[in-house]
Amino acid sequence: MTTTFTANNAEAYQHHMGRWSERLATSFLDFASLDDPGSILDVGCGTGSLTFLLAERFRNAQLAGIDFSQSYVDFARARAGSRDISFEQGDASAMKYADQSFDSTLSLLVLNFIPGPEKAVREMARVTKGGGIVAASVWDFRGGAPYLRMLFDTAAMLDPEEGGATRARAFSMPLTNPGELTAMWQRIGLREIVESFLTIRMEFASFADYWEPFLGGQGVTGSYVKGLPAEKRSLLEHHVRLAYLSGSDDGPRSFATTACAVRGVR
Repeated sequence: MTTTFTANNAEAYQHHMGRWSERLATSFLDFASLDDPGSILDVGCGTGSLTFLLAERFRNAQLAGIDFSQSYVDFARARAGSRDISFEQGDASAMKYADQSFDSTLSLLVLNFIPGPEKAVREMARVTKGGGIVAASVWDFRGGAPYLRMLFDTAAMLDPEEGGATRARAFSMPLTNPGELTAMWQRIGLREIVESFLTIRMEFASFADYWEPFLGGQGVTGSYVKGLPAEKRSLLEHHVRLAYLSGSDDGPRSFATTACAVRGVR
């Protein structure tokens, strides 16, 4: 599987996005409304944000997580400690699990980064038992991510060619517009489909807490920021800082951030 998502440093990812994935996982799992499944697969498990919450809520369930990044899988395994969770490196679009292996299959914040995501969703349905829940969520990048808009709108103003093109790619990824997840769930034959929006607050202690995680180079945004020449990165940092401060002193800021979620029955 090829992807535009840079995923080679699990600790940097955890600081960049893992902390927010953990926060979203709670409302996403509430939305998924699992009925005490005996086995659950987490597709695109990353560093384990959703998987570990599943372990807390369904203590007797057999849990598995799959991710294309070996770095993230290794990190999740280390976090698991003595908990009996299977974390494997693999391709979400061509999983090795047998048909109907799991009672439920979930995916948190990854499908839009997979080229040809319908293959991955069909795989999610394939490995789910009849009557099981298949659910996923992705950030509403175009309309529900002001913390990213602040950065990418500034980048596009300063550098219309590269910054503008990167902004266009970031906010036009598949499955990130209302209704797109539902349409895909319908195409692959899932039933009792429900789509909703889930909102969390991203709370930063300071501008440094906001900016420095991007320097870890993870994801689309981190890869763009870290890849800039030092002079361009410094200029971007200066203007994004002004946007973050917005005429006030440095300190805590809280941004509402929304994800689109869908669930259906196999």
